[in-house]
Amino acid sequence: PLLASAHESSCIRLWSIQGNLMKELLPFSEHPSGPLTALCTDLFTKILLTGSKKGHIIRWNIASFLDDSQNKKNEIKEELCWRAHATKVVDLFIEEEKNVVVTASTDGSVRLWHAMTGYYFGYFGQARTFELSDTSRLILPSDVNNFPAIIKEESKHMEQKKAKYPLMLDRDK
Repeated sequence: PLLASAHESSCIRLWSIQGNLMKELLPFSEHPSGPLTALCTDLFTKILLTGSKKGHIIRWNIASFLDDSQNKKNEIKEELCWRAHATKVVDLFIEEEKNVVVTASTDGSVRLWHAMTGYYFGYFGQARTFELSDTSRLILPSDVNNFPAIIKEESKHMEQKKAKYPLMLDRDK
């Protein structure tokens, strides 16, 4: 058993059932996701999804970490990030049989996305039926203008670099 908590600092913490902190995660996608407001996993706890205050969804692969959390080589990988809504994500879940992520937001919309690619299928209440098998046409909701970003494995967290020549007050100048 594992507990996951999402925080305003964009941090995800994974806890053992005894209350011991097992791992802390910070997203390193190109677009900062902002404070986290929702999270869920798939049925077999291989994928973790987080939703943010800025409308982003981030997909994490946690399978290898959960297989052996003591092995430092088994990292949790951030795989995909996409903008799902223009406002805060309040809930999300994975429908595994159809491979679909359902998101809800304070903008009043409930939207469907392909779980592995972040491809947009549509929103509940639309006139046309959902076409879940066609992921060739790239479409976006009217309030979102960024396509999903695939996170490469070699991406690393941004580290602050120390300046070689920091700014210093020179009273003579």
